[in-house]
Amino acid sequence: MNDSLDAQLKDTVRYLGATLGETIEAELGSEWLQKIEQIRQDGRDSYANETQCTDRLTALFSSLDNQSLLTIGRAFAQFLNLANIAEQEYNSANQRDESLANSLEKIKAIGADKDKVQAAIQNLNIDLVLTAHPTEVTRRTLIHKHRELASQLQALHTSGLSERDSAKIKTRIAALISQAWHTEEIRSVRPTPVDEARWGFSVIENSLWEAVPEFFRELEDYLKDEFDITLPLDAKTVQFGSWMGGDRDGNPFVTSTVTEEVLMRARRRAAKLFALDLDALYIELSMNDCNAHLRDLVGDAKEPYRAVLKDIREKLEQTRDDLIPIEEWVNSNDELLTPLLACYESLHECGMGVIAEGALKDTIRRVHSFGVNLLKLDIRQDSDRHADVFSELTLYLGLGDYAQWSEEDKQAFLLRELSSKRPLIPRTWQPSDDVQEVLKTCDVIARHSKESFGIYIISMARKASDVMAVQLLLKEAGVSWPMPVAPLFETLDDLNNSPAVMRSLLDIDWYRGYIDGRQYVMIGYSDSAKDAGSLAAGWAQYESQEALVALAAEKSVTLTLFHGRGGTIGRGGLPAKAAIHSQPPGSLTGGFRVTEQGETIRYKFGMPQLAKRSLSIYAAAVVEAMLSPPPAPRSEWRETITKMAGKARDNYRGVVREDPEFVPYFRVATPEQELGKLPLGSRPAKRNPSGGIESLRAIPWIFAWAQTRMVLPSWLGVMKAVESVISEDKDDVVQDMISNWPFFNSRLSMLDMVFKKAEPHISAAYDARLVPDNLKHFGEGLRAELKDSIASILRILDHTDMMEDDPHGKLSMEIRGGYLEPLHYLQIELLDRIRKEGSSSYSDNDIATLERAMMVTITGIAIGLRNTG
Repeated sequence: MNDSLDAQLKDTVRYLGATLGETIEAELGSEWLQKIEQIRQDGRDSYANETQCTDRLTALFSSLDNQSLLTIGRAFAQFLNLANIAEQEYNSANQRDESLANSLEKIKAIGADKDKVQAAIQNLNIDLVLTAHPTEVTRRTLIHKHRELASQLQALHTSGLSERDSAKIKTRIAALISQAWHTEEIRSVRPTPVDEARWGFSVIENSLWEAVPEFFRELEDYLKDEFDITLPLDAKTVQFGSWMGGDRDGNPFVTSTVTEEVLMRARRRAAKLFALDLDALYIELSMNDCNAHLRDLVGDAKEPYRAVLKDIREKLEQTRDDLIPIEEWVNSNDELLTPLLACYESLHECGMGVIAEGALKDTIRRVHSFGVNLLKLDIRQDSDRHADVFSELTLYLGLGDYAQWSEEDKQAFLLRELSSKRPLIPRTWQPSDDVQEVLKTCDVIARHSKESFGIYIISMARKASDVMAVQLLLKEAGVSWPMPVAPLFETLDDLNNSPAVMRSLLDIDWYRGYIDGRQYVMIGYSDSAKDAGSLAAGWAQYESQEALVALAAEKSVTLTLFHGRGGTIGRGGLPAKAAIHSQPPGSLTGGFRVTEQGETIRYKFGMPQLAKRSLSIYAAAVVEAMLSPPPAPRSEWRETITKMAGKARDNYRGVVREDPEFVPYFRVATPEQELGKLPLGSRPAKRNPSGGIESLRAIPWIFAWAQTRMVLPSWLGVMKAVESVISEDKDDVVQDMISNWPFFNSRLSMLDMVFKKAEPHISAAYDARLVPDNLKHFGEGLRAELKDSIASILRILDHTDMMEDDPHGKLSMEIRGGYLEPLHYLQIELLDRIRKEGSSSYSDNDIATLERAMMVTITGIAIGLRNTG
């Protein structure tokens, strides 16, 4: 841990907090500032288990009117936002000290020779897929202010700054904090899928556009210096995909029209960014000397480089401004690469390589990473929606109901139609609106280029026919290229059955011809953990991947595993390196594809320095895992984890699925009902609006438990299962697994972090005020297991406190703890007021104030805990 940077982080948080205090005082007066300062002090002491401070907070909040509670909530949510910004700047400062070479030091330690490193680099393919999962609670207008604030902090911490410049920066910081304080922090309406896509585009424009070529430069320099390896100019090392505007699973607002609009907007945004690049190149490339090839392209032009770029530059501008028909837009990467590469090669041949290796090379790298479509859009849809198409169609054709057929009959029908040259769908057929929407989506795919799309993902895929059905729909729509279709195996049973499903597909000759040796499979983390608990799901995910890797090797197929991870352990979240090294050996052969979800996008990629740092961590971890794969589990490890997973699953389901008191307790002990009013993302909170806990999406499920600091989905049943197995004389085996098996070690490390964020005394406060007497014992039982679990992991890891191995993470949580404490007690007061029968006597204005204050506390707690979903 860098002590000087840690001291700077604490000082920065105090400075930003004091500046916010000045803003509040300017608006509300010194009496309000004193009140908030006292609450902050009590919050800090309450976090340190000073119960009289907790009692003071509770008594104060119960005595205040609704508007005052809103003001206090806003203040502490802003404090936590500022703490996050300070930490972002801290991480950027660390990036200045941590080059990619530092991240890749382990490669040299492995002792890999040049040939092995070169092979690993050639196979290095990191595909990051930005998703619109609704855990980004901060409005985009505030994100822009926060980014500028972080930039100002960087400037403030520059060495050798004059007093005049320092004062100027501090004035700007004060203005930005005041702007944020006087800006509405809660969206008035949910973002649309197009809004979410535009937010994703902004992440690229404001951060990744700069970070990607910088990352390539560092990687290139390292490989040249250490191994004399040249990184190919067309290296596909890092690429980007998106679900924003393509993920229609349970989201009625993502339609074929929306998908088409997002595709068009992405192309125009790419044209805008590449036009800016070419403007800069046009200024730089004023030279006269060129090679024969370039001279043939431009004739007797005096400035050949500018001449060859002129047409594509104008076409980019026309595409950007939508001034020409869509078919005349810049449509392919080759349209950009042809003139750029002609300039690059000419400059090298004419002794101007130093120019070629500058901004021109950066632009070429961007074409390979982003392309003229900016992002490759994935399409995701539930398997039942595809089956519905064929049910309606076969009934219309007099063939019976597809949904009632056996799996063998479905496969035979689909294979016959896939091999047929005649169309299946009659022109006169008028299907239902839902079926028509599925068909329109396939039509959109057919109208756009292969380069516009990533893969087609089938949610809740359970049978081989689920995959073949999509391939037939694409064929019928006229898609002329074999779009990769990936089954998403989500529940515990589906993960366990996935090898059999994929084997039945790969045994079909037609299917193997269609995929041309490349298969994508998506592994679902959220729903499997919600179904069976984090440990049982984690082991099922591991075994599934292990079997799929072996099957792909047997069938001579390149397998790309797509990891649908979220931010929390309950959604598969692990630090990037730990996640990669937790996978089975051989699972990276086909590349590394992973979702980047919700607020983690901003924390990992929201600033260029942070983005470069994240890309470096990914690259180093993947290369290291390729050169030195994690060990396959020994037989005694496999036996032990299988027993643990089974016990953990039974423990978890015994509470969540089998205890009749669980759902009533969950509904009153957490703000689950109130979460539905928070306009986080475009998707509804439930797949089925009338359904119960089983239909609740994994994200609000996790989100609700985080609010009360029970964080239950991440740990329930796990340590009880671990202790049960240890009691069977397995302590030595468990310690061996911790020391030598990254899969198991990383799960305990993540639980260590979860337990640092868990606060039983806060959960107890929610229960005391909100849970009826007949259910209070239920919460007491859960907290007893939580406390036992914390004691258990400390004993097993031989630690005296949580997060001993992650001092910066521990410091970060302790800085936030004092600010979070008041928000929890404020939320309890608000929930009590909102739920009481007497609330019907409130005026419309009172209700609006209460609900807004509630949303502010939910947002503030999510901001403070960070990896909420």
